[in-house]
Amino acid sequence: MPVPRGPGLAPRSLLRDEAYRAIRDAIVGGTLAPGERLNDNDLVEWLGVSRTPVREALARLEQAGLVQTRPGRYTMVSPLDVRAARNAQSVTAAMHELAVREALPNLSADEIDVMRAANARFAEALRHDDVDAAIAADDDFHAVAVQASANQALRDVLEQFTPVLRRLERLRFSSLSGRESVAQHELIIARCEAGDVAGAAEATRANWETLAPLLDTDAPESTG
Repeated sequence: MPVPRGPGLAPRSLLRDEAYRAIRDAIVGGTLAPGERLNDNDLVEWLGVSRTPVREALARLEQAGLVQTRPGRYTMVSPLDVRAARNAQSVTAAMHELAVREALPNLSADEIDVMRAANARFAEALRHDDVDAAIAADDDFHAVAVQASANQALRDVLEQFTPVLRRLERLRFSSLSGRESVAQHELIIARCEAGDVAGAAEATRANWETLAPLLDTDAPESTG
């Protein structure tokens, strides 16, 4: 497997969560491609951790649908699964709508300013066709309501399903077709400022549902 460039995890970060996030991000970002075999020794060397957190991270990634394991045979990055991505899209749309409903009554002006700044970065990234920066800014935008909701169960669901959706987005498209999302984000902000819970929630769901056409491709339902 190609070992991603960059420093490994700091020795103090010998936690399976850190290993999980590092491998997950390499898969979602495309450094570790679909079908790539994952070697424990390579992962241990890259991350600078022991085998235990690596194996625990791989087990968690398998539950998330990003890794496939055949005991005694191989561990590999899961092939793309369009049906799984569609399911993830439905779940994430519902969870982000719920986050706004729960967060808005207590959302502060400072938090709305954070949303506005994230949307400005999002628009700038789209102007420069920077997919990575656009997705990061979009994540930052929606994370405001998710964090403000203080709903750990909601956050856990998004932690599982968002990477599946982002991975297919990133791998299937060389440029991000999402400029309409800037205006949708502005609508969400305006409705949040107005204290319109129902309107903001509806706009948030509509924003996430715009991803659905990107998944309506000729790709097979599952390549696994």
